Amino acid sequence: MTQDDSANGPARPDHELADRLLSGYEEPAILFDPEAGRIVANRQAERQYFLQNHALMDKLADLAGSAVGGGKVVTANVTTPLRGKQSIYQITLVPHVLGEQVLFLFRDQTIDVNLRDALIESRQRFKDLVEVSSDFSWETDANGRFVFVSRAGALGFSADDMVGRAAIDFVVSAEEYDPIPFAARKSVQDIEIWMHRADGALSCVILSAIPFVDEKSDYLGARGVCRDVTHERERATALAQAHQREQVLGYIVNTIRDEIDPTNMLGAAAAASARALGADASQILRRKPQKDVSAMAQYDISAHYGDLDAGPLPTDALKFDDGSPWQHDFEVGDWRILAAPCIHAGKVNGVLALWKHQDWSDDDRLLVNDISNQLGIAIEQIANHESIVRISRTDPMTGLLNRRAFYEEELPRRFKRLEHDSGTGALFYVDMDNFKLVNDVHGHQKGDEAILALSDLLHDFVRPGDVIARLGGDEFALWLDGMDETAAVTRSRKLLDMAKSLRKFSGSPQAPLGISIGIAIYQPGMGEDLPSLMGRADNAMYEVKQNSKGDFCLAPSYGAAP
Repeated sequence: MTQDDSANGPARPDHELADRLLSGYEEPAILFDPEAGRIVANRQAERQYFLQNHALMDKLADLAGSAVGGGKVVTANVTTPLRGKQSIYQITLVPHVLGEQVLFLFRDQTIDVNLRDALIESRQRFKDLVEVSSDFSWETDANGRFVFVSRAGALGFSADDMVGRAAIDFVVSAEEYDPIPFAARKSVQDIEIWMHRADGALSCVILSAIPFVDEKSDYLGARGVCRDVTHERERATALAQAHQREQVLGYIVNTIRDEIDPTNMLGAAAAASARALGADASQILRRKPQKDVSAMAQYDISAHYGDLDAGPLPTDALKFDDGSPWQHDFEVGDWRILAAPCIHAGKVNGVLALWKHQDWSDDDRLLVNDISNQLGIAIEQIANHESIVRISRTDPMTGLLNRRAFYEEELPRRFKRLEHDSGTGALFYVDMDNFKLVNDVHGHQKGDEAILALSDLLHDFVRPGDVIARLGGDEFALWLDGMDETAAVTRSRKLLDMAKSLRKFSGSPQAPLGISIGIAIYQPGMGEDLPSLMGRADNAMYEVKQNSKGDFCLAPSYGAAP
């Protein structure tokens, strides 16, 4: 097909030759005569609307001038919008064809260029993702040496530090792998391994790898990626340890709460703490009350668990500052001692100490801290309970046992023990003489001073193990273990002599303040019960009151004729 200024005449032989020349080319082709301005195009060129694209035709004219002027074949690329899309063609210009005409041979490069650009973009995208990823990519050769590592490096090493080195050098306990995953002979997925860091620490990584071979299937090496999951593993481990500590602490707290008697709480806690921490022994100490807050705190052992031969707790183990308490570690022989303060309301009220032969771990220390805090609460609860019991059992003025505690708790316990031990004991009833006159003359404050004076006097009179009680008003009672009649008479005379010091409180010289004493001796094997013993002592004191006052009376033996 031709475009010619003399289109009405018959086609000339050179046109027919041009048509035959162009029709054999499978892609667009144009024969251009610069002098005549004539263009001959094959069907592919006309189908692409090349001839209607003026910008393209101007470009072709310029290229034709270059080819003719240079007298050589010229190759060029052109980009042109054809049929609503961008097309890229490679054009070969051959000058001096069929005379002075120029032959344009077009080759469509659109797909090739797009594919190449897509490949370049894809490779760049992959490279960018690899470089910015927190993972590191690698490749090893057939000998297991790194030949490629991501540009950013890994594990604190630069890429240059790793390339050329054997991967096995970086793997912890590499002997456990055969082969190591970096020299994988088959695909591996998400294998967890530990690796050495540049700073000497360890990192946990998740590794995936595939081997690669040549055309003969000979092994060339492996390629893969590693993801550092150290922080994730540390967090998971910390959560697991925290959960375990929570369970152990819950077990200890429940053990304490399950004790109905508060006095047994610390014993249960000492045993539970030692078992939970794998300790050979444990102690819980309570801080003693002290008036001088500047003095070093003193402690009593309130609970003990286990057998140990390490000797007493070191003194330094009990030195805790209320403002900044913390744990103490000590080595005594082959024992490892851990001591932690028990705290309530910001104050140290006790100490938890544990012994074992192994070192204490950081997790042990955290758990001991949690336990000691709970024990601080328990110790406070026990102190409150003891305070309530003390108030319920004692006389508020003198601090001696009250009537209820003496009659319902102390005497039955003492009496029952004597029944089994076949021991003797003496029950003294003491009543003040002429006490009402003291209140009438000097007032009740003086009367209270007289009662306190007698209380102090009785404290000085009794021995360790004896019991004193204020029954109410000016009545007191004593229980003295191991007393027979002879000893009781001697002791009562001494008490009467000591009571002479009370006369300074008297309301009148003619009615001096003193005491009367009724005594009943418990004799084993007689079958006497407690109410009978109490009745004999009361009757003996009543007899003194009825007679002379200021004296004592020994009740007749149980079963004797009146």
